[in-house]
Amino acid sequence: MSKREKVVLAYSGGLDTSVILKWLDLQGYDIIAYSANLGQHEDMSVIEPKAMASGAKEFHLVDLREEFVRDYVFPSIQFNALYEGRYMLGTSLARPVITKGMVDIAHKTGAKFLAHGATGKGNDQVRFELSAASLDPSLKVILPWRMPEFFNTIKGRAEAMAFAKEHGIPVKATASKPWSSDENALHISFEAGILEDPAMTPPVDMFEYSTSPKDAPDKAEQIELEFDKGIAVKLNGEALSPYNMLAKLNEIGGKHGVGRVDMVESRYVGMKSRGVYETPGGAILIAAHRDLEGLTLEGGVMNLKETLMPRFATLAYNGYWYSSEMDCMMALLKESQKYVTGKVRIELYKGNITMLGRESAYSLYDFKVASMEDDQGAYDQTMATGFIKLHSIPLIANARRKK
Repeated sequence: MSKREKVVLAYSGGLDTSVILKWLDLQGYDIIAYSANLGQHEDMSVIEPKAMASGAKEFHLVDLREEFVRDYVFPSIQFNALYEGRYMLGTSLARPVITKGMVDIAHKTGAKFLAHGATGKGNDQVRFELSAASLDPSLKVILPWRMPEFFNTIKGRAEAMAFAKEHGIPVKATASKPWSSDENALHISFEAGILEDPAMTPPVDMFEYSTSPKDAPDKAEQIELEFDKGIAVKLNGEALSPYNMLAKLNEIGGKHGVGRVDMVESRYVGMKSRGVYETPGGAILIAAHRDLEGLTLEGGVMNLKETLMPRFATLAYNGYWYSSEMDCMMALLKESQKYVTGKVRIELYKGNITMLGRESAYSLYDFKVASMEDDQGAYDQTMATGFIKLHSIPLIANARRKK
């Protein structure tokens, strides 16, 4: 390179990004290391010295905890979003907010390039780059894992750990715990290494956010969540910010062993992948939110949301957070949550989340209509005869033609 161009690297301090930082430095780039605090349980103060020692020219740590939970996690909770019915999108939701911060740093520093540590086989490369293209298409992306001169030398985690050792870079991954983890306020995920065998049971000591249900307390714990327009705002009567709400629920839920998921999922790039996830707070929030919606949403609106939920989850999973389709989803979501306000009482016990009761000033439940002890004429049961006859017309017609 005749001129050392600036590149903003999404830098976690983990194995992949530590190796990539040093490699980019050796290729002649001026690296601006950027780390986002999304609520991961690690000492963020050690990341800057590691980045600078590895060759970074600048380091930026941005606190995105509240923004992440408020603008990305909570909308997903409001949609009750589960990718392929199980995954709560912890990594998927983190990538667009990380990319937004990375683009902001590029604008402030005059960098023309972005880089990240996602592999060429994963979803994160798509999420980072689609987000960047939506936010600022003039920025170019460098992806070492798709460059032969990089991956022919560093073919996998074993070579990456050897490269790190050669250049004196301390990393979390070791030969005794050869898996990759991604952590934020919503979850911690595990993949790769021994987990690439779908039949392999995860080691007991791998889990970090939650106690095994078998070892959880023998005494159940009851909590109360209060929602305002679909957003959890109070826990046991105490008002909490979005991040603090999720952090507290992670602590409570993790103690009782809730929110563990071990699944094989369909990556956007076309392959199957095994992931293990711990999402205790998210599991509690979705369960409570769905329950309150049952009290406050019309059946048709609930059905519409449930129909669109897989699409929302897929958009987030595949990296289309900043898209016109997602904008439409968000507009519908806002309208649907106008009356999702109230309280839900919950019991947590050995991996189980049980609803104990719910209440709302916007409840659609009418005791007089629903009660089997109706003696006030609130519901005329004779009307059901005509109702059933009308709805049986197409069924009768279909039955006739089968004869």
